[in-house]
Amino acid sequence: MAKVVGVGGVFLKARDPKTLSAWYAEHLGVPKLEGGTLAFDGPESAGMTVFAHFPLDTSYFGDGVQQAMVNFRVDDVDGLVQQLAAAGVRIDPKRDDSDYGRFSWIWDPEGNRIELWEPPKAG
Repeated sequence: MAKVVGVGGVFLKARDPKTLSAWYAEHLGVPKLEGGTLAFDGPESAGMTVFAHFPLDTSYFGDGVQQAMVNFRVDDVDGLVQQLAAAGVRIDPKRDDSDYGRFSWIWDPEGNRIELWEPPKAG
């Protein structure tokens, strides 16, 4: 049987797509391709990808009207949050450490809440 094998992309509306793509590349290291498209290819794309639905009244995406949230798998959530704080990025002071890994949240310049996830170390 044919089936979906992973997430092929995440697409967000933006007031200024080129500027927002540059922000993601500069602050989160998301590789930038021609035309402002961002893409992962190679070993950094390996690992679990989660596709989940949340109830309409969830506060997990923040307090606004945001309909979706991007979760980026990161290699060092504390180090990245320190870098982002130094760059003036808005950061949620809340952190979550669980069996699923370590989580932190930030906002991009257009107010989209982003989840940063450091998976648990294999071992």
